[in-house]
Amino acid sequence: MNDPWTIDTLHITLRLLLALLLGGVIGFEREQNNRAAGLRTHILVCLGSTLIMLLSMYGFAEFAKLDNVRLDPARLAAQVISGIGFLGAGTILFTGKSITGLTTAASLWVVAAIGLAVGAGFYYASVLTCALALVSLFLLNLVEQKYFHTKKTLFFKLEATDSPSLLGRVVTMLSKQGNVIQKLSVEEIPMENGNRLQITLMLRLAKNVKVAQTVEELMSLDGVNSVSCD
Repeated sequence: MNDPWTIDTLHITLRLLLALLLGGVIGFEREQNNRAAGLRTHILVCLGSTLIMLLSMYGFAEFAKLDNVRLDPARLAAQVISGIGFLGAGTILFTGKSITGLTTAASLWVVAAIGLAVGAGFYYASVLTCALALVSLFLLNLVEQKYFHTKKTLFFKLEATDSPSLLGRVVTMLSKQGNVIQKLSVEEIPMENGNRLQITLMLRLAKNVKVAQTVEELMSLDGVNSVSCD
């Protein structure tokens, strides 16, 4: 490898295998958390960016020998960094109440950078970045859940028999738990045997309140026939 524009097949193989390993490690963590982009996606992104970096550095070796040709190995790499955004955008979802997938999109961007570093032979930085990414995704996630746990915002839908003070009892029960009702809507549904109510709540749960506990207590109220939670 004395010529900076050439590389042997052994080093090509080692770099691609290392990209598979590093991308797979991060992808495995995402897969364990049932994210949109998991093991295979992260492996493919890392492998693809590694191949593009190899192509950018060594794929045009014949042209490097020409006097009037100047090669820039960073050109294709720059396109990967900007182009990976379309894949990351596909993992970001706006559900009307929250935005999810930002961390997975960021992990794809980091995996692409790791692949470029591996392709360039920047082994130490790529392995260290992979390790730090895992610390951020796994260990810091545990710390965040334990010490910075934010209240969950969920949608509850109740199907109930139209009866006096039902809405008041629902609101009172939820408020006693320390929950915060952010939105509330009531729709009356005419039925042959009496009117039914469909109550929709956007509820911010208190820190120590469980979803199952809230559903059970709502179901225990007189007149409530069904409860669903999104």
